[in-house]
Amino acid sequence: MTSRKLAILGATLALLLGASDTQAGGKGSKSGKVGKAGKGSVVAIVTNHGTIQIQLFRAKAPKTTANFLRYVKSGFYKGTIFHRVISNFMIQGGGMTKNMVRKTTRAAIANEAGNGLSNKRYTVAMARTGDPHSATAQFFINTKDNTFLDQKAPRGKLWGYCVFAKVISGKAVVEKIRNVSTGRVRGRPNVPLRAVVIQRVYVVK
Repeated sequence: MTSRKLAILGATLALLLGASDTQAGGKGSKSGKVGKAGKGSVVAIVTNHGTIQIQLFRAKAPKTTANFLRYVKSGFYKGTIFHRVISNFMIQGGGMTKNMVRKTTRAAIANEAGNGLSNKRYTVAMARTGDPHSATAQFFINTKDNTFLDQKAPRGKLWGYCVFAKVISGKAVVEKIRNVSTGRVRGRPNVPLRAVVIQRVYVVK
């Protein structure tokens, strides 16, 4: 097995091992480019490291973005953290408190990974378990091109992870977060040793 294949397998296992908290996706177009956002919302994620603004792809992922906006408007994300940071992979948050307690969520949503969007750097995707249709509130921001997470077929392990937004402002903040020191906290790996807190999430327009 080549080193590249081993690296991909390792990253995939990292996601699966955090399955109670994790994962994401989206199907890439052949060009690998994220399509135009069209009419949608811009959401600000305010953290103790700075503010990230994301553009939602409402036309491409209508159920996913509607679910995300319900959590945003209810104030669910206030006080949650980015609890999994793998520098050359992704930063994940939106479901755990500073004490590493998972917040109660609404029911899981259908996976819209087959929407033509790819897990490219700075795209935002839904976290989930090994069940393709288990995403609730958690999301992650890709810190590199992770096209191996894209949908290959709408079944089982090939389903992929649903991309629903992209970072349009605050990429320096993403870079700052991806480079924080991490370790094992309360039995969980890849946790920032100093909490990266989501202070507020709100709709800009």
